[in-house]
Order: sequence, then C-alpha cells, then structure tokens
Amino acid sequence: MTVHPTVLSVPAPPGVIPRCAEARTRVVSNTPVNGEYRLLTLDAPAEVLACHPGQFFQLLCPEPDGEHPFLRRPMSIYGYDADAGQLQFLYKVTGAGTRGLATLKPDDGLNVLGPLGQGFTMPENRQNLLLLARGVGLATLAPLARMAQRKGRSLTAICSARRPELAMSVDLFRSYGAEVIVVHDADESATPEALRILIEAQIAKRRIDAFYTCGSARLLRLLQDIGARHGIPGEVAMEQQMACGIGMCQACVRSFHDGDQVVHRRVCREGPVFPISEAIA
Repeated sequence: MTVHPTVLSVPAPPGVIPRCAEARTRVVSNTPVNGEYRLLTLDAPAEVLACHPGQFFQLLCPEPDGEHPFLRRPMSIYGYDADAGQLQFLYKVTGAGTRGLATLKPDDGLNVLGPLGQGFTMPENRQNLLLLARGVGLATLAPLARMAQRKGRSLTAICSARRPELAMSVDLFRSYGAEVIVVHDADESATPEALRILIEAQIAKRRIDAFYTCGSARLLRLLQDIGARHGIPGEVAMEQQMACGIGMCQACVRSFHDGDQVVHRRVCREGPVFPISEAIA
C-alpha cells in the first residue's frame, strides 16, 4: 500500500499534531450490521493508525453507478488497532458517497486522509463517565469507551435509537466494562423528559463527573442543561458537513460560546470535539 505523508500548512490548536497521512488502504470486510448500518474494516499502514478517540478521516469514496461524489466524505473513527494494522468505520448509507462505500469488496483499495482534528480528552479528575449518543453517533464514542477502560474509569453508556434492534455498539460497550442502558423511541424511553430522569438517577447512583456525547443537538442541549445545574463538565463531537477537512476552505465553521462572546471555529480543525459548555446546538 502506498503512503504519502502530508504536513498541513494551517497552524494547529494546542494538543493537535499538524500532520496527517494520505494512504491507500485495503478492504478486509464491508458488512451489514443491521438494516441501516455497515461496518468497514481496512488494512492500513502505521502512518494513519496514530489515532486518538474523536478524530476522523476523509475518505475518497468510489463512484456508484450514475453518481459522482466530488468531495471526500468525513468519517469518524469507529475502531483502530495499530498492532493488527486495521482501521474501522461504521456508516449509514444515505447519499452518493456512502452508496459508493457500500460497493467496496474485500481486497478493493480505498484512499484515506487522516487522522484529522482534535479528539476527546480524559483528565484525571474525570473518573465516572456518562456517554450518551444516538444512532451512528455512538460509533464516535466507541474508541473513547476503549480509552476509558484502559484508564480504569467507571463508564455508563446510554445508547439511543428509534427501535431496540437499531441500537448501536451495545455489546462493544459492554465488552469495555460499561453499564449499558438502551433507550428507544418505540417505548418513549428516549424522549428528553425520560432521559433527564434517567441521567439524574445515574448522577446520584454512580457519581457521574463527566459527560460525553456526539451529534444530536437535542441530546447536547439536554446535557448542557443538566451539566450546568450539577457543575458537570463534558465534551461533544460535533457533526458538520465538510469539504477539505483540514481547515483551509472554512466550509465547516460554526458558532461557539467563548465567555460572553460568540466566536466562530472550524469543526474540522479546532474540533470536531469541543467542550459541551461552548457548543451551540
């Protein structure tokens, strides 16, 4: 496989190494997980496996019949194993790019650029973690759960979905020692009101001292409100459409709180992970 190390010219924020790699990887498998999601496993070189939970890659998707995805597609890291030389992405087929990904077969090649962005942090004063996400947002939190296990942290994972059979990563989170709670729309256990009661109970029961979430604006607002009342910090991986993925095009700029001011930051470069208190849903 061919590797082209690329030094980024845009100044990086603190904690981000301004280097990524472009590499041609080999497809190991590309299998359905359920009726909506697929798991893509790649053989990848060491240069793209120096990953951190919360980072992402830009994938050069194949062209499905009659369609021409022009830009790379940003994809959160679901799993990475430097010893095995493998990289994993969990994705939902929703447009031309992911339809192209769905056509990949074992031994096909795929060009990737990454790892990119700024990932999650886990300071020593965060010992009892609560993870909350919905759908494919849970994929972004999977490497974080693995890091929590390795650091000996207590972990509660609330997995939200439309229906129970669509809940993602439940067994994976359990394998990392998490107490997993599945909520879904079908029985209304995933409503903001029900989740608020559930989270408040977990704070009391497990002495939660940090929140982590991804994607959903509704879940972000809920954690912001509960966190502000209890003084619990947290981090969110923001979902945003991107073009270049390296901070040059400014296409992924969003507004954030900075004290009493509203500032603008690039999700791909200053993020995609931000403090929950700064994010604007």
